[in-house]
Amino acid sequence: MKNIKKILLLSGGPSRERKVSINSGKAVYFALKKLGYNIIKVDPKYKSTNFKKYNCDIAFNALHGQFGEDGTIQSLLEKQKIPYTHSGVKASAVAMDKLKSKKEFIKIKINTPKFKIIKKISDLNNVISKNKFVLKPVNEGSSVGVLIYENFQEIDKTKIKKYLKKYKRLLQEEFIEGKEIQAAVMGSKAIGAIEIRPTRAFYDYNAKYSSKAKTKHIMPARIEKKTYNKVLQMALKAHKCLACKGITRSDFRVTKDNNIFILETNTQPGMTNLSLVPEIAGYCGISIVELVRWIVLDASINR
Repeated sequence: MKNIKKILLLSGGPSRERKVSINSGKAVYFALKKLGYNIIKVDPKYKSTNFKKYNCDIAFNALHGQFGEDGTIQSLLEKQKIPYTHSGVKASAVAMDKLKSKKEFIKIKINTPKFKIIKKISDLNNVISKNKFVLKPVNEGSSVGVLIYENFQEIDKTKIKKYLKKYKRLLQEEFIEGKEIQAAVMGSKAIGAIEIRPTRAFYDYNAKYSSKAKTKHIMPARIEKKTYNKVLQMALKAHKCLACKGITRSDFRVTKDNNIFILETNTQPGMTNLSLVPEIAGYCGISIVELVRWIVLDASINR
């Protein structure tokens, strides 16, 4: 879009990723200021969702988690005919639902770990659970609610029952031993892949967003060139198959034998000082200000 002067910046929101969204919003706000835009900051948790009254040219979506990246806010913006950033209604809803997105990956033969949907304790699959496995909510991001068990005998049934009551459905997933690799897509191009080495047991919420966690970011990822390029190809393929727009980040595991497994695609990557997409972009010579400018100009409706 051209002739953009006034921007509605959406951050905060009601999800469990509220704090991350507020920090993303701050980073975006400063970048938009440097670009000379007039900015109206709105937190949908406390303000009306009648966004039309602000008379803005576009909405910059810096929300994370449910409501912000599951198709809800996108649907509201579409109905109000306000151009907005990142992915559209359907792509956001499918990407946020780990079951739906996995089914899409399987359709186009993108490797993903074995999985099963858990609605009650007795659904836990012993085949997947022979070795280390993951339990996580179907519709959460930022590793919210993720549990990792070394084997089936280790499971905490009381905790899992609480999670089932809270989230309704859990995804039981085979744990893939290997390197944690995350790749960024910007429009029609995969721009780079970064390796994550958490000092914690796994790359959980605190490892992602706390500087105290001392998570190592290695850019570019230290994997074979052929494997690196294949990760980029798979990230772009996932982006396209989910019909995503703007910026996405896909999360992978790469085994010692260079087998690649996609875990998920994120349609609202973080923009904080610890977030990976700005870091990947920076390595490619794209500053946070330039990245935000590109996202703004990419805004539209009917996404």
